[in-house]
Amino acid sequence: MKLYIHILKAHIGPFLFAFLTLMFIFLLQFLMRAIEQLVGKGLSPLVIGELLMLSLSWMIVLAVPMAVLVATLMAFGKLSSQNEITAMKASGMSLYRMIAPVILFSLLLTYLLIEFNNKILPEANHRFKILMIDIRRTKPTLTIQAGLFSQDIPGYSILARKTFEQSNNLEGITIYDYTDPSINIVVTAENGKVSFTPDYRKLVMDLYNGEIHQLGSQNKQPYQRMRFERHRILMDAEGFEFERSSIGSFDRSDREMSSQEMKGIVDSLETANKLIEKQTYVQDQSYGSAILDPRGFLSKTNQSDIYQRSVTSALNKARNNQMNISNQLAQIEYNNRRIDEFLVEIYKKYSVPAACLVFALVGVPLGIIARKGTFGVAATFSLGFFIIYWACLIGGEKLADRDIMSPWLGMWMANIFLFILGVFLTIRTARETPTINWQALQKFVPKFFRSQEKLEFNSFERT
Repeated sequence: MKLYIHILKAHIGPFLFAFLTLMFIFLLQFLMRAIEQLVGKGLSPLVIGELLMLSLSWMIVLAVPMAVLVATLMAFGKLSSQNEITAMKASGMSLYRMIAPVILFSLLLTYLLIEFNNKILPEANHRFKILMIDIRRTKPTLTIQAGLFSQDIPGYSILARKTFEQSNNLEGITIYDYTDPSINIVVTAENGKVSFTPDYRKLVMDLYNGEIHQLGSQNKQPYQRMRFERHRILMDAEGFEFERSSIGSFDRSDREMSSQEMKGIVDSLETANKLIEKQTYVQDQSYGSAILDPRGFLSKTNQSDIYQRSVTSALNKARNNQMNISNQLAQIEYNNRRIDEFLVEIYKKYSVPAACLVFALVGVPLGIIARKGTFGVAATFSLGFFIIYWACLIGGEKLADRDIMSPWLGMWMANIFLFILGVFLTIRTARETPTINWQALQKFVPKFFRSQEKLEFNSFERT
């Protein structure tokens, strides 16, 4: 029991150190990306601090699995370098028993991270979005940086040479209007002001003392130049990520919901698809009744007229059925894309926490092989696995969203690959073969390099 506690102590210390270091790196990266948009915009320090606190949630989700791998490498690398692993094996303790406390600790972190992903992370993401919306409503110049073109609004490119911290005023404005492909419009103004309509659906640009330059894409349309003292432009505010609220609340995206909430939406979409398929089947079966039976009308009119009316009625019925079926199939395809997007997020809430267990399984044999317990060696070994894992995770998410790969495989293939690798390395390490078989690798070394090694060896012997 004391050995288990000793192994846990050797693991928890590096874990806390690695976790805090990774959180600092993520926070520094976030500040470097967002500080220019937040500082100097008239926001209070409390608002900026609240944004930073809410952004810590997604950092925790990424930092915990990475810290597990770094801590495992550091802990077992140190134990191996100090020959404590050899001493434990000499006392009759197998490698599998040494791994047991680390695996239990990783399972605990996996459970806590799953709870965090389903209860805390969605609320933090939702509040972060609401806070950013409130900031942009009161400060619409937030996404406009002085001296840089802003293309956040579809169809427009906006340049302001000067912005003001305490107001929504702008100076030196140039606007390129691409809303009409047949006309090129450039608007310049000495100064202006940005605001929103009461429903926050439109962005209002009030411009003063400027010019409008207009040129048609066709040669027949002449160049026009107009001067104005005051001019107003209405733009859609979609680029500023505004959403209409109902009864003071905002709609939640998939990253702002728990797995249970998303499962409910997936079930409703699947039920809707089944209902549409049933309706489509009924319409397809009813197509056979579109052709009228002319035998009941033989006594009243000519048989050729009846036949013509029957064919016309059948064709009209068939066109209507074809249009309805096409619309229903398009609706099914749209629902399936939404189902895939929700399933990707559902599986991600479990696959990322499960990486704690997978990284622990990989880190133990690698730490023993490395025989170094420093943070630099652990970070170097971990970097490659981090790149492989996140590349597989992001690539799997993209492929699953495009319905090229199943959502389950897209989110779990990285864990499956690293789990198999971890089991293989652990078994080899437990069998006292933790080193790389260099003799087996010599078969794959080119003859050129082997000949160079022989020359260097012979020259060494002569000296």
